[in-house]
Amino acid sequence: MSTLSEQRRDVVYEAPPATNEHSIWRKVGMGLLKIFAALVALLALVPVLLLPFATAVPAGAWLPLLLLDAGLLFGMWRADGWPAKTAVLAALIGVSVLAVVLSQRMAVTPPIRGADSRALPGSIASLEVVELNGREQWISIRGQDSSRPVLLFLAGGPGGSQLAATRMRLGELEKHFVVVNWEQPGAGKSYGAVNIDELAPELYIEDGLALTEYLRRRFDQDKITILGESWGSILGVWLVQRQPDWYHALAGVAQMVAFLETDTYDYNLALQIARERGDAGKVAALEKQGPPPYYGDGVTWKVIEYIMYLSSYMAQNPDITGPGYNTLGEIAAGEYGLVDKVNYVRGLTDTMSVMWPQLWEVDLREQAPLLEVPIYFLEGRHDVNAPPTLVEEYLAQLEAPHKEIIWFEHSGHSPWVDETAKLVDILVHKVQTGPQ
Repeated sequence: MSTLSEQRRDVVYEAPPATNEHSIWRKVGMGLLKIFAALVALLALVPVLLLPFATAVPAGAWLPLLLLDAGLLFGMWRADGWPAKTAVLAALIGVSVLAVVLSQRMAVTPPIRGADSRALPGSIASLEVVELNGREQWISIRGQDSSRPVLLFLAGGPGGSQLAATRMRLGELEKHFVVVNWEQPGAGKSYGAVNIDELAPELYIEDGLALTEYLRRRFDQDKITILGESWGSILGVWLVQRQPDWYHALAGVAQMVAFLETDTYDYNLALQIARERGDAGKVAALEKQGPPPYYGDGVTWKVIEYIMYLSSYMAQNPDITGPGYNTLGEIAAGEYGLVDKVNYVRGLTDTMSVMWPQLWEVDLREQAPLLEVPIYFLEGRHDVNAPPTLVEEYLAQLEAPHKEIIWFEHSGHSPWVDETAKLVDILVHKVQTGPQ
């Protein structure tokens, strides 16, 4: 029998394995790499998943891409080793790029259909590029009868895009006019028409006149009518001021008159409302930035600080009975490819930052006292973004063959959205027919 000391000598002690720090960091790195690859794969799926819901790409094009993505995801899961997984990931990205390209190439405005659901004979529904002073820009052209008078719609902004909004809201006008919606430089589909830093009022005027001349030739009409809203209303004034013989009439919706005076009013009103509501956060934000004018970086966000606050205030007014904007639905429309949808937002932020400082000195009371075409101002009674009192002042001193203000009693800043039927009736039976 062995002694206790002998038994102890027989025991073999093994030291615990040393920690391999390099191995731990390698595992962490591989884990992070897997997470990164998974995120990239999921992001690559987004363009394909958006095709059926937010573009005009037909099922015959997006369904194969969707099936291909599903197969690639399965292949990535089964792939052995990172070289194979990386190849599959690259293929997923390639499919995503193809989806974006298809969405841009297949963007379209829907046809105008008759009772039999077929394209109406004699109608026009076109989404196309035109070259204006060497700059490629987009327009939509829609009308049930291509021989009808041309109505040029000038969107708000600068940088606003309303290709789908006008089709959805003002479709009734297509029975009476050939409605042309101009994607202005720096907006939506025309975001890249010019370097953003080169935008200036004169560029818009030059391109607007070039577009007018193009439409007069194409549709063989001596004169066309302008429907401009907000920023588009002031652009409309500039156009008819330069070439009155080219225009039948101007209808300005939520007419802008003097930018600095308007924005100073808006700033003070927003501050007053915020104080009355006890909205300390809004009061602090407005007081920190101070009243306009603004220059340099952040102009858009400073203006939005009070403009959106007032828009929200108007939306709560029970006397405004319109449905309001359906911004997400409009961005999702088939007129916009996936890149266009991103530029829809970029136009509102980037273009406004460049253009707004150039508009502080605009005052139509001093700069456009005489207009040689009939003028109609279509004003929402409850508009606080563009105070109608300035429009009344301008109208009182304006010289024109005919001038008239028409009130929309249940509208704010967007009568063309809030009281569509009335606006259509006025354009058809008053603006187009002329003073009675």
